Amino acid sequence: MLKQLIAGAILWIGLMQQVWAQLPPKREMRAVWIATVENIDWPSRRGLSSDQQKQEFINLLEQARRNGLNAVVVQVRPVADAFYMSPYEPWSEYLTGTQGRPPYPYYDPLAFMIEETHKRGMEFHAWFNPYRAVFNVSRSSVSAEHITRRNPQWFLNYDGKKYFDPALPEVREYVTNIIRDVVKRYDVDAIHFDDYFYPYRAPGKEFPDNNSYRTYGGNMNRDDWRRHNVDLIIEMLSKAIKEEKPYVKFGISPFGVWRNRDRDPEGSYTRGGMSNYDDLYADVVKWLKKGWIDYVTPQLYWERGHRLVAYEILLNWWSQHGYDKHVYIGHGVYKINSNSIWRNPNEIPLQIEEARTLNTVQGSFFYSAKSFAGNPLGIEDTLRNHLYRYPALIPTMPWLPNTAPEAPYFVDAFERSWGLEIHWSDNDTLAHTKQYVLYRFAENEVINLTDPTKIIAIVQQAPDPEFRDLSYVKGRGYTYVVTALDRLQNESLASEPLRVRPGVKTMFEFEP
Repeated sequence: MLKQLIAGAILWIGLMQQVWAQLPPKREMRAVWIATVENIDWPSRRGLSSDQQKQEFINLLEQARRNGLNAVVVQVRPVADAFYMSPYEPWSEYLTGTQGRPPYPYYDPLAFMIEETHKRGMEFHAWFNPYRAVFNVSRSSVSAEHITRRNPQWFLNYDGKKYFDPALPEVREYVTNIIRDVVKRYDVDAIHFDDYFYPYRAPGKEFPDNNSYRTYGGNMNRDDWRRHNVDLIIEMLSKAIKEEKPYVKFGISPFGVWRNRDRDPEGSYTRGGMSNYDDLYADVVKWLKKGWIDYVTPQLYWERGHRLVAYEILLNWWSQHGYDKHVYIGHGVYKINSNSIWRNPNEIPLQIEEARTLNTVQGSFFYSAKSFAGNPLGIEDTLRNHLYRYPALIPTMPWLPNTAPEAPYFVDAFERSWGLEIHWSDNDTLAHTKQYVLYRFAENEVINLTDPTKIIAIVQQAPDPEFRDLSYVKGRGYTYVVTALDRLQNESLASEPLRVRPGVKTMFEFEP
């Protein structure tokens, strides 16, 4: 038995060495969810001071950056409340402990989070829950200004929670106005919804929308009517977002099973007990086909080989149902160490690598931020040292604004005791450039900008951009190239190279 275990371990090590030896993708979405409802991830508890809240969020960003991630997905509206100054909804109880109470000393958490995220070259996806209004009817803090108090006729109680009635036109208008307001006033990169549309079924309980069905259902059966209600708001939101800012993305993170094959020939070869289409009334595939959303992130929180909903089956199914939009895979980091199967340290790494083999899958999201605490089974080590060792640019979306900036140009370089100080500039007078990508090659190496292992820095735009190459070795020859990125990370043409040639009288040469 011991020999078998040793042989198995050697096989796994050999496999992972092969996996890690492969060239990583230059463009890959690498995001983490930061949940605020019930203080799952941030803030760690209600009522922290503003400075404590800020420091906790910065710590989460630094952890994500060290793990090689390039985006955060932050829940800013968990239960018809707000982590920002909203003209529609009160401050969240998960922020200050009492709904409606602003943070003290005052600051705007959303503006702060976006600024700190962008400082680190990462995207900020603002995560909203569309229909949940009170998380726990018996104990949640609900202010007098909350929409459930002002318009009680819009809401339905179900399984201890309070929900907007998705059938009401005024509800769709209200939610759309909230999203439009955030897109208009804040520098978000994307609007993100999770899997909660109509609520998950509670055993023996039916969602109490009989009155709405009688009023609005017409000749539709109830299931089709419910799906139609959700379709309407997704289409409205899609239009509103792009009307305000055409470059802001709209993404959905659905439950992992759209529909089982036994219910629909287009469904997956799974036997899940529930599905988006039949239970949550969310026809995500339709939204992709219609182009209403820019990306989908199915929550594939099961292991490979699961007897009912195997990761690899669902991965392949979603990879074939993106309809030319982006597909990112949601991984359940929170499952690590939850049972014997999830005590395999290679489960998540192999899931990431399997997703990478499919050219219609553009990256991964991880649920959730706190699950990385303590580096369970070495997951952070694996990301930092192997899978995400090299930086990745955000995958581009050609259907969104995609005019790349003009190429920057080198200005000067100075050899210092600690390394090489490099300066460059650009002629961008329209603030199109948001970041720069600096590549470094050995002296006689072919310049290949598709190789992410040659990226030594992604630098934020500045009036006089510079980089200090601390790994520069005096006496060696190098070639540097810099490019510019717009906010959607469309990349410019390359600059003329900066060649560092030791032993030459003029050490720094700029060549076409």
